[in-house]
Amino acid sequence: MDIEGAFRVVGEFGSYQKRAVALLALTQVYMAFQSMLIVLVGATPSYRVEEEHIIFTEKMDSIVTEWFLVKHESYKVGLAGSLFFAGLLVGNVVFGPLSDKIGRRPIYLTGLFFEVIFGYVTAFAPSYEVFAVSRLLVGLMNGGIGLVGFVLTQEYVGKSYWAMTGTLISMSFAIGIALFGALGYYIQPWRNLASAANTTGVIFFLFSVFLPESPRWLYSQGQTVRAEEVMCYIAQRNGNTAKNLTLQRVAAPKTGPSDRKGAGVLQLVVHPVLRLRTMVLMYVWYACSLVYYGLTLGASETSGNRYVNVAMYGLVELPAYPLCIYFINKHWAGRRKSMASFLCLAGSACLCTILVPENTGTLVSVTSLALLGKLMVSAAFNIAYVYTSELYPTVIRNAGLGVCSMSCRVGGILAPFVPSMRALHTSMPFVVFCLSGLSAGCLGLLLPETLNGPTAETLEDLTSTRSRVLESKPLLYQDDKQISNSKE
Repeated sequence: MDIEGAFRVVGEFGSYQKRAVALLALTQVYMAFQSMLIVLVGATPSYRVEEEHIIFTEKMDSIVTEWFLVKHESYKVGLAGSLFFAGLLVGNVVFGPLSDKIGRRPIYLTGLFFEVIFGYVTAFAPSYEVFAVSRLLVGLMNGGIGLVGFVLTQEYVGKSYWAMTGTLISMSFAIGIALFGALGYYIQPWRNLASAANTTGVIFFLFSVFLPESPRWLYSQGQTVRAEEVMCYIAQRNGNTAKNLTLQRVAAPKTGPSDRKGAGVLQLVVHPVLRLRTMVLMYVWYACSLVYYGLTLGASETSGNRYVNVAMYGLVELPAYPLCIYFINKHWAGRRKSMASFLCLAGSACLCTILVPENTGTLVSVTSLALLGKLMVSAAFNIAYVYTSELYPTVIRNAGLGVCSMSCRVGGILAPFVPSMRALHTSMPFVVFCLSGLSAGCLGLLLPETLNGPTAETLEDLTSTRSRVLESKPLLYQDDKQISNSKE
């Protein structure tokens, strides 16, 4: 039997798989803590300058108050945040291909271990320079294990549960943002906050040591014996009495013409199917990131309690996930139409903000429309994760996700510059978000639907699939007998 048949025998989402996915989802909470850390530890309290001395008038302990990062030094706070996201970008590109080559488990555990180590360096940094470098390294690990952890949640379960586990991962990250706001409220000194947030990573690492290797990855590499052992282990933990589980033997590794070139990032450019898919997906991820972070930046400019604001950034995303689960599993919607529709709705919401006065007190306001746009783009973002993992074969899935994530980080880096376009016209930022959402939504319709479709394990499986959009043209001729039969 193949790997999908094995999952149907041992259980597609049994009790053990639920525990493993729950652990990986909880690790996303830790990763959200690290992603949002600079928002609170880098907060700038109110201050005044008296005779060239800076006096902070608000009681707060942060890197700003400790290292006096104000006035001409204030750029260092933003720089630390940018270094973290730069690390995310590099981590996405490096860790994906490594996990495709070496394995999911060793890369995931190594990345999580070093993220915890560098997280403590952040907490006890003796100077700003050490703090900034540690944020770069934490971001590097965070970007890598976030990608590999997401893939593991998919590859531990049957294909019919991929959408649910992918949504669970995204929900956990959003909940982590909200929880970090509460954590920051109760733990005020920034070093204590950084230590407390990082300690959760220690706990998750200790439990993650017991996770097995991905059986899908083992099977795709031709390591069928080890894949059988993992599947039998999962069956035993699920309370399943399945014995003598035998997977279909495959070459180790599969040595088709495409695979000899190496299933790495280069294949995303060389392979005609992957090249076109990747171009579309990279733009979709870029647009999702640009609109998502751009709207988040606009929302963060509102007044109020900073801890409540941080929590709201996470909570506003939660309604998007039930919508995703409902639509992407319906045959009349699926992954492709759902993602495209949510992107177009996000762009339309941004377009409507142009037509509404900024200081209106009605229910329909710029703020409410911007939040609606963020809700829609959050849904599209979540679908993009699940959809992208299904569009790439197992042997190159992490590499594909890594490149798409890199494009996502580019959108996040550019997003802060969009609000500055208000100098041209007050509505210009929303015009950019509108055009990005609408164009990405329309372009996404060119991708093939993956709902209820076969899962490609190798590059040969990908090229053997006939029902795809963009990748290859149908045959324009048949033999005479076939033509005559078709006409009849």
